[in-house]
Amino acid sequence: MKFNRRKTRQIQIGKVGIGSDFPISVQSMTTTKTKDVESTLSQIYELASNGADIVRVTCNEVDAATGLVEITQRSPVPIVADVHFQYKLALAAIDAGVNGLRLNPGNIRKEQQIKEVAKEALSANIPIRIGVNGGSLDKDLLEKYGDATPEALVESALKELKYLEDVGFFDIKISVKHSNVPLMIESYRLLAEKVDYPLHLGVTEAGPLPGGLIKSTAGIGTLLSEGIGDTIRYSLTTDPVEEAKSGRALLEYLGLRERNSLDLIACPSCGRAEVDVIKVAEEAQDALNNENIPLQVAVMGCVVNGPGEARSADLGIAAGKNKGHLFIKGEVVRVVNEKEMVDALLSEAKLIIEQGIDARLAAADKNAAEIARKDANDLINSQGDINNFLERKKSVVEISSNTDIEN
Repeated sequence: MKFNRRKTRQIQIGKVGIGSDFPISVQSMTTTKTKDVESTLSQIYELASNGADIVRVTCNEVDAATGLVEITQRSPVPIVADVHFQYKLALAAIDAGVNGLRLNPGNIRKEQQIKEVAKEALSANIPIRIGVNGGSLDKDLLEKYGDATPEALVESALKELKYLEDVGFFDIKISVKHSNVPLMIESYRLLAEKVDYPLHLGVTEAGPLPGGLIKSTAGIGTLLSEGIGDTIRYSLTTDPVEEAKSGRALLEYLGLRERNSLDLIACPSCGRAEVDVIKVAEEAQDALNNENIPLQVAVMGCVVNGPGEARSADLGIAAGKNKGHLFIKGEVVRVVNEKEMVDALLSEAKLIIEQGIDARLAAADKNAAEIARKDANDLINSQGDINNFLERKKSVVEISSNTDIEN
């Protein structure tokens, strides 16, 4: 399934294209002091290696702006300067060589100052994000609407947008973040109806794990499924590397970016399981993550339904009694000892990456499928058919043949 993305204008942040013609990008933000150049660059490199396409860095003082001169030259990804209150720091960041700006309309309010920044950004050929935030909304709009409503956030964005457009500036991205997920979703829906600029999605101040992760996924995922959104950020109270990982994973799970990391799926276990599925899944995840395996891998606790239920996975293991059925795209290719299951997954994953799925299917153990069928039948005979297929079919026949049923 593919989502129909909202058609937008296109902008460029350094080497990263933003808009409906480009892949959706992941953004995060450093937590270091920008004036500490080495610490900031170290975190930027870590973010980039974990999925961040763009990194935002605070520019809250003169020393921070000075640090940006070296940071922008050495960064592996485009750098966006985050500026609040002091418009002159935005001018300094432009001079330092940043690839983009984020301005908050809630605290840089003077029209002439905003237009001056826009003119300099135009000369430097860098974009500006209008970063509206429900927690720092202009007090006049709070008085008008009584709260940080979707209408208030969108009006703030449109007011700032007009200032930029008045001076011929159109390299713009917009965000209308809110900490309340339903209000965040409604704000972006409303804004998407009014402008064709690319949008940056995020639930602001989402908080620590696991709540912050759940809120961010609910808000961002909902909008992405509607085709809204061109860059995303998980605003989590944790190591920002988790933001980058989570954002990248969400895009991969939705099919909006090519998979370059592990997607491990596993059953929640049940009474039929002959092994500790949770333990095996955790061990498999650790082993595969350590090798940076970019496949969808399944760990299933049942040889009866496991390979069928996870047939879309590139690779998987279904646990039986003292055995594991190794399968590729739902076809059992090998039966291994229970103690070897995780090692067998890792070994086969490496071979799939090296040789391809078709080659590994062709190399399957010719007896594996027959052994798997026998193991599944033995399990049904020993545990019973917990799905009660035969009894249910008999019941359906009896009901449907009842002469009292009206035509």
